[in-house]
Amino acid sequence: MRSEGDGPISGAGALLGILRDGQARTRAELVQLTGLARSTLAQRLDALVSQQWIVPTEEAVSSGGRPAVAFTFNRSARVVLAADLGATHARIAVTDLATEVLAERAAEMPIDRGPEPTLTWLQRTFEEMLAETGHSTAEVCGIGVGLPGPVEHGSGRPVNPPIMPGWDGFPVPEWLGGRMGVPVLADNDVNIMALGEHWAARPEADHLIFVKIGTGIGCGIISDRRLHRGAQGAAGDIGHIRVASALDTVCRCGNAGCLEAVAGGAAMAARLRAQGVEAADSRDVVRLVRGGNTQAVQLIRQAGREIGDVLASIVNFFNPSVIVIGGDLSEAGEQVLAGLREVIYSRSLPLATQHLTITASELGDRAGVIGAAVMVVDHVLSPGTVDRSVAPG
Repeated sequence: MRSEGDGPISGAGALLGILRDGQARTRAELVQLTGLARSTLAQRLDALVSQQWIVPTEEAVSSGGRPAVAFTFNRSARVVLAADLGATHARIAVTDLATEVLAERAAEMPIDRGPEPTLTWLQRTFEEMLAETGHSTAEVCGIGVGLPGPVEHGSGRPVNPPIMPGWDGFPVPEWLGGRMGVPVLADNDVNIMALGEHWAARPEADHLIFVKIGTGIGCGIISDRRLHRGAQGAAGDIGHIRVASALDTVCRCGNAGCLEAVAGGAAMAARLRAQGVEAADSRDVVRLVRGGNTQAVQLIRQAGREIGDVLASIVNFFNPSVIVIGGDLSEAGEQVLAGLREVIYSRSLPLATQHLTITASELGDRAGVIGAAVMVVDHVLSPGTVDRSVAPG
């Protein structure tokens, strides 16, 4: 959004940024908004129309009462391929440029199969879904992939991911992009979930934390309406913060005392098995909680308290307006939220919690694929990228 005192918008990409809200605008309206000369504006519009980023309409009415040509964002100009790969299952989608889902699939896909088998399956499934929706790879502007482990933002490569054997340093963007012929962006799965939830459910929130509680635990941070990744992309890895209740428990990362080692879905399932209760993973924990199993209910409430204890420090430090809880264990609903709220509201400063909302994800399992699509669209339609893609004006 432009502020008073900004210079005139000069590039086609910045002009597209205005039209991305979907509202049709005439040349006269765009001249007033941008400060561009009519001739320059015409050149920018022609460049965007030539790439099909915008389309002309005749819905506007001029001051003389005659239909006037207006321009609007063409959300169907390209499609996006999005994948949210979890520890044990995957969700993938084809979306338009407004992130509306055109086709979607979910499948059991253990990430420990390794990168090449997993990405080969992903490539094949993407191609099948494109055919189903009547699109070709030529219409794909990019692919977004979320991975359940630390990802170096600049390269898109996983770095020492605890639950992803064989993935360390694997060139995901290059491998998949080379075979699909389109740009590929990869990020940590909880980062894309934060993007998706913020974009689709809470765009008004300036400061938001998305906490994924599944096999592992992590959080995505929205600061000033932008995703905060940190210097290398490791921001938000709260699952490996040391907690007093886990000092003697070895985590899958190799350290002892991690939050994930006592409050993650895999840890809770293991505890239930030790008590003679059949539970293979976090989804089984939720199933048992919904079925009223006492041991599972006690475990998930305590997990909420453990996670709440860590989040209370983050609330004091970051002062978010919203904490959104997602991941498999969020399906347990109030059983996990009650423990979180109990500790956060009692341990955080009154000013920090004065207007704090703690809620379950509205997008649920879709948060990741929507966020992966948002990541791609924001990259492809950034002013600099658009300026490079259009003919000189």
